[in-house]
Amino acid sequence: MFCYQCEQTYRSEEGLGCASAKGMCGKDAATADLQDILLHVCEGIGQYLRRARDLGATDAEADRFLLFAFFTTLTNVNFNAARFVELIAQAAAIRDRARALYERAAKDHARLPETLHGAAAFVPATDMTGLLAQAGDAAIKKDVARIGEDVVGLRALVLYGLKGVCAYAHHARVLGEERDAIYAAVEHALDLLASEPEELAPLLDEALALGHANFLAMEALDAANTGAFGMPEPSSVRVTPVRGKAILVSGHDMKDLHAILEATAGKGINVYTHGELLPAHSYPKLKAYPHLVGNYGGAWQDQQKDFAEFPGPIVMTSNCLIEPQARYRGRIFTAGPVGWAGLRHIANDDFAQVVQAALALPGFAADAEEKRITIGFGRAAVLGVADKVIDAVKSGAIRHFFLIGGCDGAAPGRNYYSDFAEKTPQDTVILTLGCGKYRFNTHDFGTVGGLPRLLDMGQCNDAYSALVVATKLSEAFGVGVNELPLSLIVSWFEQKAAAVLLTLLALGVRNVRLGPTLPAFLTPALVNVLVEQFGVLPVGDAEADIEAALGRAA
Repeated sequence: MFCYQCEQTYRSEEGLGCASAKGMCGKDAATADLQDILLHVCEGIGQYLRRARDLGATDAEADRFLLFAFFTTLTNVNFNAARFVELIAQAAAIRDRARALYERAAKDHARLPETLHGAAAFVPATDMTGLLAQAGDAAIKKDVARIGEDVVGLRALVLYGLKGVCAYAHHARVLGEERDAIYAAVEHALDLLASEPEELAPLLDEALALGHANFLAMEALDAANTGAFGMPEPSSVRVTPVRGKAILVSGHDMKDLHAILEATAGKGINVYTHGELLPAHSYPKLKAYPHLVGNYGGAWQDQQKDFAEFPGPIVMTSNCLIEPQARYRGRIFTAGPVGWAGLRHIANDDFAQVVQAALALPGFAADAEEKRITIGFGRAAVLGVADKVIDAVKSGAIRHFFLIGGCDGAAPGRNYYSDFAEKTPQDTVILTLGCGKYRFNTHDFGTVGGLPRLLDMGQCNDAYSALVVATKLSEAFGVGVNELPLSLIVSWFEQKAAAVLLTLLALGVRNVRLGPTLPAFLTPALVNVLVEQFGVLPVGDAEADIEAALGRAA
């Protein structure tokens, strides 16, 4: 096992990365190795699909499988080794189908098909023991002694960015939004990785191409969510429980939440969101359900406490799952790409088991003191008062905007983001998205220029909305995005955040502050590239970073 894909990876003087019996996330060595093999077989699928596409032949089901397969390998998604044995067999069959598609397309064009090697020709074993013996063939650092850490690190950036693209695109696909350009980009990246490139330049180009693909994926997910559930609007959300039977829904998946709301309608069961599903309360068609009563708990790293204290079943729809504790292990369910050995998994959107569990469990015995927060400041809400915003900036009432967004986590140093938010001057506005907001979203920041100083824009993928707002404001002010009185303070944890970072770089957004630590797979030389070519800055002292941002904008 070797893994350094997330922010919580093991760090010591001896080296960086999880390389023991169990990673920092709780993933065991067997699962980690099987995930590597699955991705390796998927690279082979990409080799054939990319060439078939060049000849006008595509396989949508194979592309959809790639999205799902990659999603299962994100940090804190699926820990079930047996499930990966199944997925590897499925991937091998799909690769054979992709090869046949390519060979038919070549024949139709009177061409001799290439004989592909590497991942395209890899033959996975049929059982876990055999697969684990092959893990070295798929290890991310297998060539490090020959090609060096810089190339391996940039390969990792492409791979991990691709995971984020696939996750967002999968979320969009389950709601009916697909983009052929995303599938083409995924195939291209897989084909490049399968070629085991040894030069930095093509890898950096591919990383930026994935940044553009991720913008498309976030746009597709935005269209999927707003098309299905309406445009987010400013909404007051209860964050304390009410009396009654209860279900808690965590993760990111709005489709699963909607299915649970439908399954519980009229049954006397209250539904609560958790973590990254807080923004669901701002979508008109979701908040119209009277039994969607509020949000419970905090960000993902608090779940062991939150779930243990919740008196009903819990459904985990996507990342981030951490090891279920005994107090709630018997009442937590997984759905979609999520998995943990021994937990009940929901298939085919049938949440009847969850409903039965909710009815059997006690629920909350009494109402807690009512507390609320306001969310729902997506692009429509912000641009709806654009004139007010522009006038406030021009008059000097609003001096600066800080977007403080991204993932939360348990590692030391993340109090930087709450310190930063709380120390921003009163004539500034804080935009936020992702689960990092839980560090400060109950704080009363007051108002400025007739607007709330804290504007919650939604989930991590709503970086798309933030970029649309920034673009529209730059047009209104007649300047580039980098000339706006706007600073981006980004907290990263996993691969969706890596994909968002690539999007920012690809779109030319500079001076992004990234933390709380820099990715372990970025060597000093690669960090230097990000600093010199893209202006990426590590976070430092909150107060000093605020002063630097305001000084740069002055």
